[in-house]
Amino acid sequence: MERSAVASGIHHNYILYPSRAATSTTRIHSSFSSLRNFPSSSLRIRHSPSPVSSNFIISELSRNRCDAVSSSTTGVTELAEIDWDKIDFGLKPTDYMYAMKCSRDGEFSQGQLQPFGNIEINPSAAVLNYGQGLFEGLKAYRKQDGNILLFRPEENAIRMISGAERMCMPSPTVEQFVEAVKTTVLANKRWIPPPGKGSLYIRPLLMGTGAVLGLAPAPEYTFLIFVSPVGNYFKEGVAPINLIVETEFHRATPGGTGGVKTIGNYAAVLKAQSIAKAKGYSDVLYLDCLHKRYLEEVSSCNIFVVKDNVISTPEIKGTILPGITRKSIIEVARSQGFKVEERNVTVDELVEADEVFCTGTAVVLSPVGSITYKSQRFSYGEDGFGTVSKQLYTSLTSLQMGLSEDNMNWTVQLS
Repeated sequence: MERSAVASGIHHNYILYPSRAATSTTRIHSSFSSLRNFPSSSLRIRHSPSPVSSNFIISELSRNRCDAVSSSTTGVTELAEIDWDKIDFGLKPTDYMYAMKCSRDGEFSQGQLQPFGNIEINPSAAVLNYGQGLFEGLKAYRKQDGNILLFRPEENAIRMISGAERMCMPSPTVEQFVEAVKTTVLANKRWIPPPGKGSLYIRPLLMGTGAVLGLAPAPEYTFLIFVSPVGNYFKEGVAPINLIVETEFHRATPGGTGGVKTIGNYAAVLKAQSIAKAKGYSDVLYLDCLHKRYLEEVSSCNIFVVKDNVISTPEIKGTILPGITRKSIIEVARSQGFKVEERNVTVDELVEADEVFCTGTAVVLSPVGSITYKSQRFSYGEDGFGTVSKQLYTSLTSLQMGLSEDNMNWTVQLS
């Protein structure tokens, strides 16, 4: 149903927009929305020789439309011609992205698929000048039977709505968000790795693209989704990572934006992360900024500590991102009889911990082999997963990939 809808909704409909670079803009309508153009705005989608040329786009559109039709009639999907055994966590340009706009009235227009490419934006856009932007991250997996699974997309939609409220932005509804994700994934189906080779990373963005000069919310917003096939986030793969506790820089402060997925949170961690990586560490573990004693999170992951089969993780209180993988691991662990505590976890507890692991959409669950704090190194089974982390990793990934029954009702299947 959804596959054939996408195939019939993609048209060779090229609408040109003026550009100082004399490049063209291509609009492709999605069947999940009405066939109307976006209003003239401060953001245009541009296609230049980098990362994809116009000739490449035209030939790809022609070939991909045939692929989509072939998929809907034969049930066989042609995969992109890349070495699936060597993909890492990096951007690989795919075929389509999705966009919809919101004006001052707070109502989002119907969304559209467009060829993946560069965007043109007003230099006075709020996202560029004042950081008024959010993003999300989720994944799609290919099952052995060829069907596609999304993992808890409605949770990402709810988190974006919460973040948008904090950043004075309108947000797509849960229904709009989920349908946009489905549309984008199905249009890029050939880029979803074969079973066991990785996943399709989905990046929704919400940006203040309207022009402002004085500090104020933007008059216009753009919701955009692009995707990329990915492998493991850390170069170690599922091998244990090595962290260092950061004692000088802090990721978030009480009353700030640490609890929402705003773009500025991530630029702020690059300094400490770069220093740590230059010293040979995988990433940084942050402490709270008031007492400098309680664990908060890694640069882009939540942290868990295991002692005597009791799992502890820092509680959500405004400075820690409420990770969807974090929430899922807690629920899976409790369903399997583990005691899980969400509380203040002191840095001293790292000394006696049996296991430590990180969770996040990109990493899923990554075992921590060692943590260095004030020149002291604490090790936790540097040869691989601990018993608890291995059990939880296997349970969650089996569910995400469709290898086990989804008793949690977390996955959304696309045909």
